[in-house]
Amino acid sequence: MRLGGAVSGNGANLRNLVERGFEVVAVATNRPACGAAAFARESGIPVAELPQKNFASGHERDGAMRDFFKGLGVELVVDAGYDRIHSAAFVEAFRDRIVNVHPSLLPEFGGGMDAIEQALQAGAKRTGATVHVVTADLDAGPILIQEEVPVLDGDTPETLRRRVLEAEHRLLPQPTRLMEARVAKSPRVG
Repeated sequence: MRLGGAVSGNGANLRNLVERGFEVVAVATNRPACGAAAFARESGIPVAELPQKNFASGHERDGAMRDFFKGLGVELVVDAGYDRIHSAAFVEAFRDRIVNVHPSLLPEFGGGMDAIEQALQAGAKRTGATVHVVTADLDAGPILIQEEVPVLDGDTPETLRRRVLEAEHRLLPQPTRLMEARVAKSPRVG
């Protein structure tokens, strides 16, 4: 199954998928200098550099991402540390074929990039990681899998983020394989 990765960060989740043998054929990023884009380039994976400043709107940016992915035959999109919200048209173009990894136990601390900080500020005793299907509603698509991570006394955003990322690495491959199987059976592929 041909995967496309949408990335913005250091590339840990993208690297995890590649190292586990997933066929990542394209990577799109809004941050061309990020570690994930560098890893993709080093791995010979085509990279689309799509910084928002180059587009009049998120819709235009997502149109370019859609065309890039479709041009390379991407069948399943994995948001692996992507820090933008997809437009409705992009979600529709890959309906039921986009998964996202989120650093909380959704629906808790959804709807933003600061889930770790939200958990700490709320005095939560636990948080975690969630992999879900992306829909037009932010962080509200069907949950595929979750793993709880305890919040420890003295945790900082960095220490908690590190443990949540470890959970993300354990979680992401399983639902990605599940989604590959679903997509392979879907008449929309192609």
